[in-house]
Amino acid sequence: MDGPIHLKDIIPAAQNNINTTFILLEKSRVKKNRGGSRSCMALVADETAAVHFELWGEDCDAFEEGDIVRLEKGIFSNSGDYNTMMVLRAGRRGSIKKIGEFTMAFVETPNMSEIQWVVDPNNPKKYIRVEAAVLSPHS
Repeated sequence: MDGPIHLKDIIPAAQNNINTTFILLEKSRVKKNRGGSRSCMALVADETAAVHFELWGEDCDAFEEGDIVRLEKGIFSNSGDYNTMMVLRAGRRGSIKKIGEFTMAFVETPNMSEIQWVVDPNNPKKYIRVEAAVLSPHS
């Protein structure tokens, strides 16, 4: 098992290998998905970055804003129901557990879900960030 990482260091992958701790900042209302399952999206953060976190089933009711959560064996990838962005989630092999409330330093930027990711042309099993073009202030 990999050691804990900061949210700023997560990259998309098809593996459950993310171990991290974060605070839940906001949570959307629960929605029913294809097949009748329930999910909700949350904004979570640590002291380095924020990311959208997808909760499923009973976890939608088990976690509230202000909860400090430990994620083990999480995955950061496209979600079937939120296909337009990368989201962090526990997935089938991962687990999440509340470990505290309200006392954690955090930042809300960068949001890792809002970064554009593309498949690495040198390795189709990896993703890389697309860096935004920097315009000169004199343009």
